[in-house]
Amino acid sequence: MSMVFERKLPIPQEVKELYPITLEQENLIAKRNMELHDIFSGKSNRLVLIIGPCSADNEDSVIEYITKLREVQEKVNDKIFIVPRIYTNKPRTTGDGYKGMLHQPDPTSKPDMYKGIVAIRQLHMRAIAETGFSCADEMLYPENQRYLSDILGYVAIGARSVENQQHRLVSSGMDIPVGMKNPTSGDISVMMNSITAAQHKHTFLFRGWEVHSEGNPYAHAILRGYVNRHGESIPNYHYEDLLHLAETYSKTELSNPALIVDTNHANSGKKYLEQPRIAKEVLHSCRHNSDIKKLVKGFMIESYLEDGSQKIGENVWGKSITDPCLGWEKTERLILDIAELI
Repeated sequence: MSMVFERKLPIPQEVKELYPITLEQENLIAKRNMELHDIFSGKSNRLVLIIGPCSADNEDSVIEYITKLREVQEKVNDKIFIVPRIYTNKPRTTGDGYKGMLHQPDPTSKPDMYKGIVAIRQLHMRAIAETGFSCADEMLYPENQRYLSDILGYVAIGARSVENQQHRLVSSGMDIPVGMKNPTSGDISVMMNSITAAQHKHTFLFRGWEVHSEGNPYAHAILRGYVNRHGESIPNYHYEDLLHLAETYSKTELSNPALIVDTNHANSGKKYLEQPRIAKEVLHSCRHNSDIKKLVKGFMIESYLEDGSQKIGENVWGKSITDPCLGWEKTERLILDIAELI
């Protein structure tokens, strides 16, 4: 056989019972969820920053990074709502390479999916316990979402997943904001269809159950740039792109029109040092057009303790082993600059 079934893994409910959150943490998560709802529904004018490493590869360095974010959050609390990125699944374009903590809690060891499930839950739980942050993760595998469903504050659907029916249906059953990225082709109709599907009610098969979803009114757009037929990165964060999306939203009956701008990936051409400039250009567009200002709810930024990236095994503390990220000094400066420009 070309597919070997290694072992039966515990269901999400069993893992949650083994690694439960406290009532205090549950109430904190609920409070943060309401604050995010208010931002995406337009009741609050704060901007969301979904910010952190490209991939969470080391528990201690990620927590050190998030602890620094907590200190900055207190300085900008009236203008910015920070949701740390703890991305525990890493999509791979070719399928090769490090696939994230879910697969390999230790990037230098062989994959172990059960250890990975426990590791990602413990990392998210530690972030809540030590910093008070409920965090963001990418839903790369819809069937695994339930392992973290009680502790996440935000979910992103990637450019290669956004057209997948299961991602859309599972998103419709969540009660937290879910961001739908434009596909790598740049066709925003795919993204808009995904948002529509996620906002509607559905009946579908999930983890061996027939389930019913009520629709997620906080499903929204993420612009991340795209790649043309020559393989070149094309940004879609410019004024005309934002205005076009605002006009596209206005022709729909979608709830809570909203946009998060991804400042890296194809928007920066993976030139991570461009992220501060891109964020500031978008804020400039917001100042010049009220429709754009109303639509833009925040940014997605790749950032870690050290600038750049490294290969697995180089062991530089707090430096990405996947896409390059902004280091801490530049990150802190960017957050403070955004607060001043709002």
